[in-house]
Amino acid sequence: MNFLRNYLDKQKPKFEKGGKLYKLHSVFTGFESFLFVPNRTTSSGCNIRDAIDLKRTMIVVVLALIPALLFGIYNVGYQHFNAMGTLANTGFFELFFYGLWRVLPMIVVSYVVGLGIEFAAAQIRGHEINEGFLVSGLLIPMVMPINAPLWMVGVSTAFAVIIGKEIFGGTGMNIWNPALLARAFFFFSYPSMISGDKVWIAGMPDGFSQATPLAEVSQGLPMTYDMSSMFWGFIPGSVGETSTFCILLGAILLIATGIGSWKIMLSTFIGGYCMALLLNYTLPATNPYAAITPITHLIMGGFAFGAVFMATDPVTSAQTERGKWIYGFILGVMAILIRTLNPGYPEGMMLAILLMNTFAPLIDWFVVQGNIKRRLKRAKQFQI
Repeated sequence: MNFLRNYLDKQKPKFEKGGKLYKLHSVFTGFESFLFVPNRTTSSGCNIRDAIDLKRTMIVVVLALIPALLFGIYNVGYQHFNAMGTLANTGFFELFFYGLWRVLPMIVVSYVVGLGIEFAAAQIRGHEINEGFLVSGLLIPMVMPINAPLWMVGVSTAFAVIIGKEIFGGTGMNIWNPALLARAFFFFSYPSMISGDKVWIAGMPDGFSQATPLAEVSQGLPMTYDMSSMFWGFIPGSVGETSTFCILLGAILLIATGIGSWKIMLSTFIGGYCMALLLNYTLPATNPYAAITPITHLIMGGFAFGAVFMATDPVTSAQTERGKWIYGFILGVMAILIRTLNPGYPEGMMLAILLMNTFAPLIDWFVVQGNIKRRLKRAKQFQI
């Protein structure tokens, strides 16, 4: 590492003001800050010094995503060979490497397109390159169907980065979660590629179809998956959303490091559970979701993945402590409500999070105003 540090120090003057490569200054600093901790410190004003910076925050989130990603890669191979009828004769590594062969190109396309746009935007503005897309670039392929064409993944990523981030000023200024914005664009632009029974299993043979648990319920079919399969993740679905167990492992890391808000996670699950319980008693018997238990709702589809990795985005979620409880609870309620009452879109987590991203600033505003009023009231009492 000392050799690399010395090499970068020798090349640095070329990228500083007056150097022949100054136009690529933001690209150089982006790579340098990714490889090494910046040696610049504040010298004046009131500042908080902390070991946690944006790069470390993003890396912790990426590490939290690894269990769900690795299992998702394995499950892609598992579902493929199960559909082919050769699962019993296929070893672990064959399953995993088949899944890796299908998932890795999606990850590469997401990072190349997204980082390329962010590099270009930083160059145009003359800003430094932030590490925010380290997480978004991994989340996007994890919420896509495995049979999504790579060019569609690239177009969806470009839309999310340009419209969802750069148009608002870049990392830290966006209103909506970029990964969910990419999925929303994919869903509304190419609906046939993210719905039905043939998009969730890679290389599905002709004449074979396999619906996700949510699709089975929405079609009024008896569920072929038990709660154990849904909890561990041996079901068709998006790459990173199937295993609730692996998602919870990531949640433990996020909470232990203080990166993810446990208040938002817990309140989202509470809101979803309460709404599912209420609908169990109020839905007519003709509604296919009437017989599903609240716990089943929480481990189906993308609910757990959204609650842990999407809803807790520090940029697009509520910032006040009380606001986090309100934000998460309403989000859980809306996710189950959309899933249950909208037969055309059984997966409601995406729309619920994007909706609550929109109203998160308003929630914080009401919380702050309430605190101001209470303090003014106490101040008047002391004056009397």
